[in-house]
Amino acid sequence: MTIIAEYGPWFVLLACIFGFFMAWGVGANDVANAMGTSVGSRALTVRQAIIIAMIFEFAGAYLAGGEVTGTIRKGIVDAAVLEGSPELLVYGMMSALLAAGIWLVIASYMGWPVSTTHSIVGAIVGFAAVGIGVDYVQWGKVTTIVLSWVVSPLLSGTIAFLLFRSVYRLILNTDDPFANAKRYVPVYMFLTGFIIAMVTLTKGLSHVGLDLSFSASLALAVLAGLAVLCLGLLMLRRVRIDAEADRAFRYASVERVFAVLMVFTACAMAFAHGSNDVANAVGPLAAVINVVANQGVVDAKSALPAWVLLLGGGGIIVGLATFGYKVMGTIGRRITELTPSRGFAAELAAGTTVVLASGTGLPISTTHTLVGAVLGVGLARGISALNLRVIGTIVASWIVTLPAGGLLAILFFFMFKGMFS
Repeated sequence: MTIIAEYGPWFVLLACIFGFFMAWGVGANDVANAMGTSVGSRALTVRQAIIIAMIFEFAGAYLAGGEVTGTIRKGIVDAAVLEGSPELLVYGMMSALLAAGIWLVIASYMGWPVSTTHSIVGAIVGFAAVGIGVDYVQWGKVTTIVLSWVVSPLLSGTIAFLLFRSVYRLILNTDDPFANAKRYVPVYMFLTGFIIAMVTLTKGLSHVGLDLSFSASLALAVLAGLAVLCLGLLMLRRVRIDAEADRAFRYASVERVFAVLMVFTACAMAFAHGSNDVANAVGPLAAVINVVANQGVVDAKSALPAWVLLLGGGGIIVGLATFGYKVMGTIGRRITELTPSRGFAAELAAGTTVVLASGTGLPISTTHTLVGAVLGVGLARGISALNLRVIGTIVASWIVTLPAGGLLAILFFFMFKGMFS
């Protein structure tokens, strides 16, 4: 208690700095890969993607980012064991934020799309196992997370493969692909609005206590799908055949139809992502603020002040705008060549996988899901369409993420313990 009372303001200040740093890493890596398909398919420019992300990521983080966040991330550590030594929780959460932030800087610099959730989970497991005790880590939960490395890319990749094959069969491989695009793309528009609304309703808005039943969410998602359909039909009226562009690339006019879809998916995914993944940065920060405010009382849940969400949302935007271009390039151009029709299939597959995971309780990474979907789209055109060397590097970075975060957190944990004890 003495340590908390003596150094409390310093702990809060340091946690805010490290939390902003971690949020910066989320923007530079996680948000960048969410925008990568839109940019890589040339449906949006980098500047347009950044503006959309600034608006919708921030809105998602602030409006639906949550009043209450689990501070002991994913139930990995039993909070009860820390009641007698609250300063260990403070050291650990500051270490986790700093360690995960540094790993995200390294991964973003290298252009590796890694999971920010796994980065923070690895960091918390590291300090908990060494600083508190191996027996107090919920290893079953960690095993489930590791399994998600395989499950989520496989699921999203399969859905993306089937989606793009349907586009190829119904539109691209026909005698009049432009007319068929006008006929079938509205159906995909409805699906996009419906799926993304389900993502937001089942994952995003639960943070603000809007506890909708599945049937209510389903009804609202249908309405959202119809709204996107109507707006999309109005926008599609402006799309005309460009004969000159079609001479250079047969599907140029068709891809312009799909580019309209990508605008919707980019906006909606940015909102849903901001509402969920901002917790990676502000969850540990909330834990520190809670312990200091309660003079050392450790709770499993912490009230989350609005300014903390603003801090997290601001860090995400700055990270994307200043350092997101490298991961965008990896997702959008280096794995496989994306066009609006392929990028749309990848984004819709990723959104569908998140909805399925929400319904079944399967813990997944949005990064792994999106990368898996891009792989599925590429595989639909044959194995030669994939850059296997880049894929191998990405998989290796996923494997390294958990131990890298853990080792860095251990180092910083003992550093803070030595500084303040």
